[in-house]
Amino acid sequence: MPLNHPRSPLVRPPLVAILGPTASGKTALSLRLARTFPIEIVNADSRSFYRGMDIGTAKVSRADREAVPHHLIDILDPGEPMSLATFQDLAMELIARIHGRGYAPLLAGGTAQYVNAVIEGWTIPRVPPNEPFRQQLERDAATDGVESVAERLRRVDPESADRSGRNLRRIIRALEIHAATGEPMSVLRGKRPVPFDPLQIELWLPRDMLHERIARRTRQMMRDGLVEEVRSLLAGGVPATAPAFSAIGYRQVLPLIDGRATEAEVISQIETDSHRLIRHQQTWFRKNSRLIRIDASVDGWEDRVEHLVRSHCATWLTSDHALGM
Repeated sequence: MPLNHPRSPLVRPPLVAILGPTASGKTALSLRLARTFPIEIVNADSRSFYRGMDIGTAKVSRADREAVPHHLIDILDPGEPMSLATFQDLAMELIARIHGRGYAPLLAGGTAQYVNAVIEGWTIPRVPPNEPFRQQLERDAATDGVESVAERLRRVDPESADRSGRNLRRIIRALEIHAATGEPMSVLRGKRPVPFDPLQIELWLPRDMLHERIARRTRQMMRDGLVEEVRSLLAGGVPATAPAFSAIGYRQVLPLIDGRATEAEVISQIETDSHRLIRHQQTWFRKNSRLIRIDASVDGWEDRVEHLVRSHCATWLTSDHALGM
């Protein structure tokens, strides 16, 4: 069997990962690549898992999903949780199936932890949720602040505390694992070889450009009916405490519905929280030396990405696929 045959056991099949901060253009780029190459898109944006949450997540449209194969979108009700281990299992199964069809999977999203869990082969502790434990920590955070709970984690697992930042769900999960096993999550979590060859691309834009895009996007979401979308979810029985409502664009709307904030205040808070998320995302990306940074503010950047993808996938995909050659 020749080396460049798509089923050669000597060639690891390719995987393309497109990462970038909020509003950097990941969705548009992924669609462009999927229309140019034999690619199927695997969603790695944690907010897009949830049904009925379309406007606030800037979810890829149904028309685009019908035109290009997408996976792991609208797979959960907003009241359901998604663990990192579950996502990894689902993504790995899908990647194997996509390769089996002779296509290349494209993992796209801004949730870097989800992407890294897949492409770095993280071994994730399979500790089931402990709801009473979680609820107590949530009450403690509400009473004493997130930092008080983060400090508990820092005492038993400083590495996980650094990784979690002020993300309460991640802090609680690390404490939950430590409580169940007696071991720090950072010790239990290792890495194993992955059965594919990843190409990791980071879309980069100057902060001022990202902030301008966030401002435009936020106002467009409000015009498109974001408040009505949140009202509909609440009326449908989704509690305000549901994990999905922690997403930016949803938790900020709740005070408006309760009469505790104005629309202007909601818009300002969405923008402020989005700016904070962008800083966190870009900090996380800087820690990954394998990312190829693409400056999406310069002319011709899309062509450069296409060249990288074509070169990376050429030894796997046969010439009769749409390689743009």
